[in-house]
Amino acid sequence: MDICVEKFFRYLSEERKLSKNTIDSYNRDIKQYIAHASGHTSEDYWKEKVSVVNYLRMLQQKGRAAATIHRSVVSLRAFFQFLVRNEFVCSDPIDDFQSPKIEKKMPMTLTIEEIDTILSKPDIRTPIGIRDKAMLELLYASGIKVSELVSLNNLDINLESGYIFCRNSGKERVIPIGKSAAEAIKLYERERLEHFIRSMDVDAFFLNNHGQRLSRQGFWKILKKYCESANINKEISPHTLRHSFASHLIERGADIHAVKEMLGHTDIASTQVYKPELKRKLKEVYSSHHPRA
Repeated sequence: MDICVEKFFRYLSEERKLSKNTIDSYNRDIKQYIAHASGHTSEDYWKEKVSVVNYLRMLQQKGRAAATIHRSVVSLRAFFQFLVRNEFVCSDPIDDFQSPKIEKKMPMTLTIEEIDTILSKPDIRTPIGIRDKAMLELLYASGIKVSELVSLNNLDINLESGYIFCRNSGKERVIPIGKSAAEAIKLYERERLEHFIRSMDVDAFFLNNHGQRLSRQGFWKILKKYCESANINKEISPHTLRHSFASHLIERGADIHAVKEMLGHTDIASTQVYKPELKRKLKEVYSSHHPRA
């Protein structure tokens, strides 16, 4: 079994070129399933349909969310399909299993006023504040993920053309950035050389106080600090700025296919989740302004 698992994760990394975060998610799901199945007396129990059914039933009984169970089904299906293709097992025990339906909810977003308040909080009289301002402006201006933000290198930023180059899971997309983000980044570039660089061969664009690439966790703490300073009482994560980016564009009439490309979505359905908020706002405008509403 260990060989099968090792080959599967090598396939995810080298052939499918999935991100580290996605592979880690698969890893957790597969390991939890194997740990559950390993308690059985039969060595082949983990390959059987009854094993999968019992495992998923156990997740339900423990009150796991439908999204968590769905993710487990996706991970196990990918795992067993790989094993069947490579003839490690004869059949796929999860082939005809239906994932629980997940209600697609509108992601939590911030208002433009809340965004403006957060972006005003970094103290641009200090190198740290200048760096933080650049990161926050860029995240909202581009809609990239926090993992993509901290993965940016020097050559990925092109202020002359007004674009950044974002690479994720072996794919590259070019994303425009606005004037506010470009000005904040230009200011940071000077501070980066004077205050953050410890080695001239460093590629990472956003650096911590030690001259190393800033981590996702490090940025999350930075965002949390400014949200608290702005007195915004919402459960905010770096992804909230991404959701706000998409929602605000669509509210102002942006083509949904263009937004899809900027977000890097492979399926338009992932982008369409932002449309219900637009319908709600249109209804509010209609109710407030139409004489016979």
